Amino acid sequence: MQEKLKKYKVQEGKKHISLKDYPTDAGPGRPKKELKKEILEPNMQELRVLQEKLYAEDKQGLLICLQAMDAAGKDSAIEHVLSGINPQGCVVTPFKQPCAEELDHDYLWRIHKAVPARGMIGIFNRSHYEEVLVARVHDLPEKQPIPEKLVDEEIWERRFEQINNFEKYLAENGIRTIKFFLHLSREEQRDRFLRRIDLPEKNWKFSPSDLAERKLWDQYMAVYEDMLAKTSTKVAPWYIIPADKKWVARYLISEIIIETLQDMNPQYPVLSQESKARLAEYREILLKEEGLNEAENEDED
Repeated sequence: MQEKLKKYKVQEGKKHISLKDYPTDAGPGRPKKELKKEILEPNMQELRVLQEKLYAEDKQGLLICLQAMDAAGKDSAIEHVLSGINPQGCVVTPFKQPCAEELDHDYLWRIHKAVPARGMIGIFNRSHYEEVLVARVHDLPEKQPIPEKLVDEEIWERRFEQINNFEKYLAENGIRTIKFFLHLSREEQRDRFLRRIDLPEKNWKFSPSDLAERKLWDQYMAVYEDMLAKTSTKVAPWYIIPADKKWVARYLISEIIIETLQDMNPQYPVLSQESKARLAEYREILLKEEGLNEAENEDED
């Protein structure tokens, strides 16, 4: 991994991390437009090529999970980072509050259904990690149809183990997972909420529940720290991305996705000698067709 990216990766086996040790604001002090053109646009082109190879190869898949506090920029990161790739090879799945049918199944049921197929890039806007974040802060298992004996002090440790095993299972079946926590400061979240209130075209993005969740900021930071330490693994690492500047977050996410795809090394399918010989035949047929068309045009003249 590039040295500049290593500092954002949560190493496997950490007993504890403190989010205070990770910046929420980062990036060179140069004009945003200049940097966007210089580094973000070339990344988009590289991503297009790698995604096309992944799609053509049809042997591996990539799952990208985005988690963050409200207003951290998950939607815009998806929009900008993956704007140039072929939509046929990419599926975005937003995970909201589970419905009654989903609550009647294990919490990974709806997740597994949305895992990308081979050849595809799948993006989870929120993910199975809601079940060790929101569910933990709000004690949701106590209100769900789960046997009481299973809702004990060890439930979160069991879920961490279950999630790690699930992501290992995906890796062993050709589906790579990378996970991004968009690390937003409380001050920047406040400013973004204010913009949502002040700008009419952004009013629809604001919800009173955003303020209710904001009051639980410290609780969320604590459960994020626990989750990041216990579920960042070699096969499915977490990256803590500074998110106060959206373009910096987009750039870092694009760099890590590109590096992951390069490591996966997808290749265009190689034709057999027999198939190549047939292509030569097909080429001759098409060239003869062109000659016939020219002859017909001459006759008409």
